[in-house]
Amino acid sequence: MVHIFVHMSLKTKEITHDVASEPMVAYVTSGPVGAFYNLLGSSKSARFSSDFDIVRFARDGFPKRLLMALAKKISLNLQELSYILHISERTLQRYDDDEIIKTEYAEKAVELARLYTRGEEVFGTLDKFKLWMKAPSLVFNGEAPVSMLDTSAGFDMVFKELGRIEHGIFA
Repeated sequence: MVHIFVHMSLKTKEITHDVASEPMVAYVTSGPVGAFYNLLGSSKSARFSSDFDIVRFARDGFPKRLLMALAKKISLNLQELSYILHISERTLQRYDDDEIIKTEYAEKAVELARLYTRGEEVFGTLDKFKLWMKAPSLVFNGEAPVSMLDTSAGFDMVFKELGRIEHGIFA
């Protein structure tokens, strides 16, 4: 795929087209796709070489066992997981291990994996990030960051706070 940049001169209102020769992959593959893959399971069939693979993975859904493996890796209990996913604990328990979870739950799980991958980058280890996620914070009105994850706005708040921490800006 080729990107076309359009330049317009203010004086002559002349339009020219320049073709950029950079490969599209430079714009598509951002972030640690491999680390993200490690959090979502060890299935050899699920390879993420780009963000598009992650989108397809969320759309297709995945087995409950991968969701539970993610929860274990990021130290979420069933109650916390069901709160974040907006699903009752009982409904979540009813899923068979190999049953494909609904897209809306898969999408939240993908967001969790992205967040915890980013947190690991910022804090240096997943264990340090998990501790931070469970500790009450003034930034979140005395609540633990994990309690914010039941909404997309909460996810955004935690991602933004990670950016501040990464750049040495503490509240």
